[in-house]
Amino acid sequence: MIRKLILYTVTAVACGLLFVNLYTSIVDAVNWGSNIPTSIQTTRDYFQTGNPGKFFRIFSPLNQILAMIALILFWNASKKIRIYCGLALLTAVAVDGFTFAYFYPRNDIMFAQPMEGNLETIKSAWSSWSAMNWVRSGLILVNVIINFTALSLVLKSEK
Repeated sequence: MIRKLILYTVTAVACGLLFVNLYTSIVDAVNWGSNIPTSIQTTRDYFQTGNPGKFFRIFSPLNQILAMIALILFWNASKKIRIYCGLALLTAVAVDGFTFAYFYPRNDIMFAQPMEGNLETIKSAWSSWSAMNWVRSGLILVNVIINFTALSLVLKSEK
């Protein structure tokens, strides 16, 4: 029972990450780039208390931890289930690696570095951030599909 609950939970968390990431692309990033430099300054002012990073710094590691627990709990299950649980962990870690390597430097450019003399750099960072966030959403979607596949295999194996 606990094994399935962990698998359901990691799948739900992955779905949550996907939808929040899509929201960021559809709503937030569009607003950030709507009228640079004013829109970036407005975002900087808004992010003084909290920012989307707070959400992702909680739920992305949670996704990885739950994926690792699922892999451990299903290690003795069929090889196929073990492979999908391992792939779920691998994609969850890959998304975070991509985030740290690609998005954090652009976040720094857009939201922390001085704006004077950096407008073209900020516009470029916003443009590439916005485009690549769709790629990140695709990777998270792959993670969701892998989690659902593992869950489906577990449910089929119990019939």
